[in-house]
Amino acid sequence: MISILRRLTTSLQPLMDPPTSSPRLLALTHQLRLYKPPPLSWDDDSEEQRIEETAGKVVSQVGFAESKTPIGRDPETFRPKRAAVLICLFEGDGGDLRVVLTKRSSGLSTHSGEVSLPGGKTEEGDKDDGDTATREAKEEIGLDPKLVNVVTVLEPFLSKHLLRVVPVIGLLNDKEAFKPAPNPAEVESVFDAPLEMFIKDENRRAEEREWMGNKYLIHFFDYETNNKKYMIWGLTAGILIRAASIVYERPPPFVEQNPSHKVHFTSSSY
Repeated sequence: MISILRRLTTSLQPLMDPPTSSPRLLALTHQLRLYKPPPLSWDDDSEEQRIEETAGKVVSQVGFAESKTPIGRDPETFRPKRAAVLICLFEGDGGDLRVVLTKRSSGLSTHSGEVSLPGGKTEEGDKDDGDTATREAKEEIGLDPKLVNVVTVLEPFLSKHLLRVVPVIGLLNDKEAFKPAPNPAEVESVFDAPLEMFIKDENRRAEEREWMGNKYLIHFFDYETNNKKYMIWGLTAGILIRAASIVYERPPPFVEQNPSHKVHFTSSSY
């Protein structure tokens, strides 16, 4: 009987939580698996039709509150391509939740030296957004997808370049097994920051920007670690504010969006 149970447990292991999970990460796994983003029908024909019907607006279904901001007069100009980023969380030595971040290579032609989450555009062969995010993370920083327990996806964000970016939350249960190996063509350095920082008002500032006649807020977080200073802003900051709000189950003490226009428009590295 015991041997049968052992064989059954072994066969079910891929469906079970990783045995190395700490109690905190185990609880977070269960919490986030219950999270359901608003229904979107991202990939079907009805979604494309709805986007075309609202092509004169920034649509809430792709990360923004609906407004009268024109994206383009021709519906064909608003067919956003898809991308995914990995919000890789792990438990720090002090028991806090931390997120893996990268500083883009200074040799890149666009957004060089900016802080971003690992990720990129969807490619043919990717099974889903989790597959895209973990594949990109392996290519950029050498993170083995087998080490990441993908638990949920968040609402997509629309980048400044009209790219639909899907945040994927994954948990790194064995942080010691991850040995960062940044691809020098894309990544200058890999570091981590406390997730809770993004729902605190410390080391944060916001600026009001304008795009196509509408105003929006963009957030900046200053962070220093190992005698290096980083500025986390734009799309990356916006995604992490949302992720931290969901993980810690409380809103930030500051306004995420401009209350007058409710446009959550952000810069993007993707």
